[in-house]
Amino acid sequence: MSDWRLLLTRPAEECAALAATLADAGIHSASLPLLAIEPLAETAEQRATILELDRYCAVVVVSKPAARLGLELLDRYWPQPPFGQAWFSVGAATGAILEGYGLDVNWPERGDDSEALLALPRLDEALARPDPKVLILRGEGGRELLAETLRGRGVQVDILELYRRSLPGYLPGTLVATLQAERLNGLVVSSGQGLQSLRELAADTWPEVLELPLFVPSPRVAEMARQLGAKRIVDCRGAAAAALLAALQETSPAAS
Repeated sequence: MSDWRLLLTRPAEECAALAATLADAGIHSASLPLLAIEPLAETAEQRATILELDRYCAVVVVSKPAARLGLELLDRYWPQPPFGQAWFSVGAATGAILEGYGLDVNWPERGDDSEALLALPRLDEALARPDPKVLILRGEGGRELLAETLRGRGVQVDILELYRRSLPGYLPGTLVATLQAERLNGLVVSSGQGLQSLRELAADTWPEVLELPLFVPSPRVAEMARQLGAKRIVDCRGAAAAALLAALQETSPAAS
């Protein structure tokens, strides 16, 4: 058995999957989902965009919820996806959802962030045509780096927001009570927004929470954590379970 006892903070369904993987590796965890996913109601603009899906030389999907909700739209309006269209995902887990649907999807082998995706040669190939157009599927208010960088390369970018994230309505003190009751010695966040939700829920107990090692998925989120006062940060260089397991193997609770 591992000495690690981790708090998982992903949306509930993802927490359950990650907890099962950790349990198989002998790692105890407790789940406190910090992001609730609320699908947005379909609008006329959303419908018009998806009906013109074949205008885009590439579709970029930034998260697992965006993949699932995007495939629901595809089922509804495109019984057969546009031929030859390239799909891209920010991470392997999101890519696996799209690949399971039968799409031609590419994702970075290392790194689960926009920077890694933008460096993919396959993305450059997909955009190497006159007047390239890209559709980004994401949540409400998502990170702008991807769209801004592509527009800077002369690409027309449209964005389809499919859901919003919110912090579930936990009672004050829930976070610390969970940490103490489960005797947890590590925290796992999978996104910048998840980190912000952790900070919000911690409230006045944030200094106490920061005594624990914090596992994050990327250098960007690591820098956000540093700005929020975290000092015991472990960058997993990926949000997938395999990346977390590798980081846990390289780090001991006492040495963190």
